[in-house]
Amino acid sequence: MWWNWVIPIVTLIIGLVGGFYAATYYLKKQLSNMQMDEKQIQNMARSMGMNLNQKQLKQMSRNMKNMKMPNKFPK
Repeated sequence: MWWNWVIPIVTLIIGLVGGFYAATYYLKKQLSNMQMDEKQIQNMARSMGMNLNQKQLKQMSRNMKNMKMPNKFPK
């Protein structure tokens, strides 16, 4: 009869751990594929109250393309 309590609890724990790792993998994959063109960067900067000139816009675009996501979470 104690199996009626142990199996659901173990299943819940395994599901939570598996779901966490699946979600972090999916999020990392989506963030690494995210790319913005110059118009989107300019609109984002304007929404934050900044006005970028062409040099700043090119630099921001280059920085976003070169940005790498960490492979592991900090400990």
